[in-house]
Amino acid sequence: MDASILTNLFHIGPDAQTTVSLLEKIVRPVLVYLFLVIGLRLAGKRELAQLNAFDLVVLLTISNTVQNAIIGSDNSVLGGVVGATTLLVFNYLVVRFVFAHPWAERYLEGDADMLIRHGRLLDDRLRAEGVTIGELEGAARKQGVASLEEVETAILEANGTVTFVPKRPRPNEARHQDLMTRLDEIQQEVKAIAAKLEARPS
Repeated sequence: MDASILTNLFHIGPDAQTTVSLLEKIVRPVLVYLFLVIGLRLAGKRELAQLNAFDLVVLLTISNTVQNAIIGSDNSVLGGVVGATTLLVFNYLVVRFVFAHPWAERYLEGDADMLIRHGRLLDDRLRAEGVTIGELEGAARKQGVASLEEVETAILEANGTVTFVPKRPRPNEARHQDLMTRLDEIQQEVKAIAAKLEARPS
């Protein structure tokens, strides 16, 4: 690899060369991609979940911070297209690799983590993931669950989303089920009456 590329990639300061070669435009996005994948993996799933404003600030700041690392001093349209294309192609290759090798998904994305089991909060798992009860309650309300007391199971998925399984049907769902059951009964009664009418001698 050309020495000027190494200088631009790793040297911080005014001595870094301003000319960004095509090879460097390809190498930069790949390195930043790998750094972000590893960094977010080590930071934990809550960063992806964006459970509070601080998580969102971190992600927005990271995106702004690595922008120049990807494109360097080249602000041309062609430079941006090359960088974006590199990211898309490299991500496609990573996704295909993970699809073909399921073991890699566990190392790259991690495993889902249960936060509530059988209606009981798992404090050790909450601490391990850095999730507060207030944040968990907020995530539950976003999914229409009024209280954690209604939750049978809560799982922090590998992609950062939180899945809630209620203990019992919610009031609206219960009323809907009762209504559907009643409609089925009425339909059966109507069929029975129609059958009796048809069976009457004319």
